[in-house]
Amino acid sequence: MILLAGLGFRDAALLRSEFVRPVARVAGHWGAEWSYCHYSRLPDDPADGYDAVILCGTALKDTGYLREIGRFSWLIEAPVPVLGICAGMQVLSLVHGGTLRPACEIGMVDVRVLCPNPVLPALPSFQAYALHRYSCDPPPGWTTLAVSETCVQAVSHPHLPLFGVLFHPEVRNGVVIERFLSLVYHGKEGEGEEGQDAPPSGHG
Repeated sequence: MILLAGLGFRDAALLRSEFVRPVARVAGHWGAEWSYCHYSRLPDDPADGYDAVILCGTALKDTGYLREIGRFSWLIEAPVPVLGICAGMQVLSLVHGGTLRPACEIGMVDVRVLCPNPVLPALPSFQAYALHRYSCDPPPGWTTLAVSETCVQAVSHPHLPLFGVLFHPEVRNGVVIERFLSLVYHGKEGEGEEGQDAPPSGHG
């Protein structure tokens, strides 16, 4: 079971439809069961009973989660794999000692892969959809996996299966979510190329 955590300023149906439901469609198409919870209602040990956690993105001007970083302290010693998408990558970075800086990107961007890794497409570069106001300066020791002309686009923890992507893979690059799920359940990257247009599945 995958926990999809919503990071919107409130638990609104519109925000779930735009930023959580597309991730759920990819997970359901891949074959994973999922459950949703808004970050304000996460228990003290959110990973308990789950195989992995995906921190979903938010709207461009929605940064309320940044004022409540203490709610995410469990990520310091997360016992399961975590994928942070956009706002989720920002949360992962801050909790582990990284910083944010203003860097607005809206629309399609060219992403250049810097090193082999289990979650990004096995390509030297690809296009992805970006929607963010801040970029992440990764925590000390973390690996920068990919960049755009403007900022860091993907990072990973040096030892734990913690990954962050600043772009929105649910829009154009469902393979990123699929590869993460394959890593969770099979210990290797997936082989799918898409998935974001699959029908809904799981529990909303």
